[in-house]
Amino acid sequence: MALWKWLRQHWDWRRETLRTNLWLIPSLEVIGVMLLFTVTYLIDRAAYRSEVTLPSWVMAGTADSGRQILIVIAGALVTVVGVVFSVIIVALSLASTQFGPRMLRTFIRDRGAQFTLGTYVATFAYVLLALISIAPGSHGDFVPHLSITVAMVGMGLDVAVLIYFIHHITVEIQLPRVISRIAAELSQAITTQSAKTRDDVPGSTVGPSAEELLGRLEGSDGVVFVRKSGYLQFIRHQHLVRIAAKADATILLPYRPGHFLVAGSGMARVWPPEAAPVVQRALAKAEVTGHARTLAQDISFGVDQLVEIAIRALSPAINDTFTAMTCIDWLSSSLCRITDHWDPSGVHRDGEGVIRVISTEVGYDRLVQRSFEKIRQAGSGMPAVMIRQLEALTKIMERATTTEQRALLLHQAAMIHEASGSIPEPSDRADVTRRYEALRALHADRAEALVG
Repeated sequence: MALWKWLRQHWDWRRETLRTNLWLIPSLEVIGVMLLFTVTYLIDRAAYRSEVTLPSWVMAGTADSGRQILIVIAGALVTVVGVVFSVIIVALSLASTQFGPRMLRTFIRDRGAQFTLGTYVATFAYVLLALISIAPGSHGDFVPHLSITVAMVGMGLDVAVLIYFIHHITVEIQLPRVISRIAAELSQAITTQSAKTRDDVPGSTVGPSAEELLGRLEGSDGVVFVRKSGYLQFIRHQHLVRIAAKADATILLPYRPGHFLVAGSGMARVWPPEAAPVVQRALAKAEVTGHARTLAQDISFGVDQLVEIAIRALSPAINDTFTAMTCIDWLSSSLCRITDHWDPSGVHRDGEGVIRVISTEVGYDRLVQRSFEKIRQAGSGMPAVMIRQLEALTKIMERATTTEQRALLLHQAAMIHEASGSIPEPSDRADVTRRYEALRALHADRAEALVG
């Protein structure tokens, strides 16, 4: 169990790095066809020495005809790879313009595009290997008949992959599909973070309380500094817990994944101060800083992506109300899950229950604010957007379990209702008011049920 938790903690951020690139899948496919060519080449060699007999469906011919076939296939593959690259670049350019530059990550992560690119590169590599294997031998020219046949079969499969890719990229570039994929990744990140929070709960708690330790840490001179500037992407809390336990220290992390760090600034505080050098070395292996935010431990990044699409859709240049409403729908779905499951703990204890790391986590209130405030500001004067936001708040209110959650949601609804004064048409304002009053009635019913 301990090994599994260690692998999961180390795999989360590496998976994100490996997923967001266009070289991993093609590289694996090239390695695969190299192994395939090794097998077909050995069979061809055995057939050349008359040790085995190839099936009748294997292509036969001279060395010159084999070279000509492979050269034609290689030339066609280079052309098609150029077309595939062009389509990918056009898709990325369109995504950057319409969805925002941060949406490029979603398209780069697309397995369909990676698989298509890798298939053509791998087939080209196989054809080159087969081409260079044609050579003179003791029994005449060596012609890898089986390898050439496999190359022709691969060319036929590439045509099918090209048709798949055209369909796939046409579907994936549609805005509702992009939004739903971002929401699905956000939902998965919420589930993962919630599971980690439950795993971090110890069986017993001993030692000073979090409040007492915070008082010590705030006055501590033990400061750990940032190595390089960038966005904090991932923190291995359990690694820091082990280091702190060995040094009998406590670590305060005032920044969370998603924050931008400046080289040379303070990243953590340590008590007692004498343990700061040990923590400084450990933190270099326990945190990942990069040029962009990721969803590995930054739930708010997924929310921000959906909000960004909604704001762009509401801009005067685009004026796409329905896209903004779609984003609000998926934001409400994510917030319903967060309302049910989100309870991040900033306190991390060792096996004995002693607090070793105190981290900063994004709160429920901040996630709700991120989801509604910027869209409310951008959608001023648009009754359809305001009504959809109030309907989303109503769905979330039905899931709310605490008084604080309901008060926060009601406050957001009150701000939306107040902003409805910018709507020129009285009937539209009345529609917004009806949704707001329905939400207030739901809030009152839940409050009465709690008292009862």
